[in-house]
Amino acid sequence: MKHEIEPVYDKNSKILILGSFPSEASRAAGFYYAHKQNRFWRVLTLVTGGECGETKEEKTRFLLENNIALWDVIASKITDAADIKAVYLNGRLAAKLYGKYIKSDIPHFYLPSTSPANAAYSLERLVSEWSVICCNP
Repeated sequence: MKHEIEPVYDKNSKILILGSFPSEASRAAGFYYAHKQNRFWRVLTLVTGGECGETKEEKTRFLLENNIALWDVIASKITDAADIKAVYLNGRLAAKLYGKYIKSDIPHFYLPSTSPANAAYSLERLVSEWSVICCNP
């Protein structure tokens, strides 16, 4: 599978959030979590207390300012370039693929999916679960 969306990270990234495959909307937009109903950006904004903005550039700056790296789970080798302290897996598929293909000593944690298909989780419940990313690294 060709990776159409580049990873977001720099040498200061401390946490890595991995999803599964970018959605059709994300691939069309050229950036992660572009589906209007996906709650990823709202959850991160509430968890960090920051503001992610609307454009790819603003969201990239937001991630890097919060020492967050972002990519999909299948081709993740950011750990060689950054001092990643923890890996967070956005949803069950990401967790399953990570467990199957990635062998690493870095602590990793499953988080409930921010996808609109995960209707069992309200925005408030997602924020509560995802707030762990601000506490670990």
